[in-house]
Amino acid sequence: MTKTPPRLDPRAKPSAQEAQDAVRTLLRWIGEDPSREGLQDTPTRVTKAFLEHFAGYTQEPHEILARTFSEVEGYDDVVVLKDISFESHCEHHMAPIIGRAHVAYMPNSRVVGISKLARLVEVFAKRLQIQERMTAQIADTIQEVLQPRGVAVMIEATHHCMTTRGIHKPGSLMVTSRVSGIFKTNPDTRREFLSIIGKSGAESLAR
Repeated sequence: MTKTPPRLDPRAKPSAQEAQDAVRTLLRWIGEDPSREGLQDTPTRVTKAFLEHFAGYTQEPHEILARTFSEVEGYDDVVVLKDISFESHCEHHMAPIIGRAHVAYMPNSRVVGISKLARLVEVFAKRLQIQERMTAQIADTIQEVLQPRGVAVMIEATHHCMTTRGIHKPGSLMVTSRVSGIFKTNPDTRREFLSIIGKSGAESLAR
C-alpha cells in the first residue's frame, strides 16, 4: 500500500503574488528581462498553468470512487479501461510525463462508472510524480475503495526529463505495472488483461 506524501500546511501556502514574483525571479535567473513586453504577463500565465497542471492536490482520490453500482445482472468478469491519456510532471525536474494508463479490476459485487477510473488517473497525474508511485497509487486506491477480487494497472509514458534534457533519448518509453488479487495469482486472468490492452506475454507485467 502506498503512502500519500505529506501536504504543506495550507496556512503556509504562498499567495498568487508571491508565486508570480518567483516566476519573475526565474526569468531573471536565466538572463531574461521580466519587464519586456512579451514577458510582462508570463508570471500570471505560468501560475494559472500551474493550477491546471497540479489540480490533483485539491481533489480526494477515494471520493471519486465512492459512488458504486450493484445492479450489474450478475456480471463478475474483468472490467478494463485502456488507453487513458494523461499528462503529468516528474518531481525531480518538473518536466512533463506524457503517457497512457490501462486500468482493470475484477468486481466483487459492485462496479464504478468508467469515467471515475479516468478521473482517478487524472487526479494522481495532476501532481508531481514518479511513474512507479503513480501506478501504485491508482491500483491501491481501487483496491481499497472497491475491494474487488483483483486490480491491474499498467502505465506507459515518455519522460521529458530524459528525452529533452540530460541523456537526450527521444522515443524511450517507460512501462510500469501493479497487479493484485486474481491478476497476480491467476495467469489466465493476467493474460486476458494483457490481451485486451494489446500486450503479449503472461510475465510482462512488472511485479
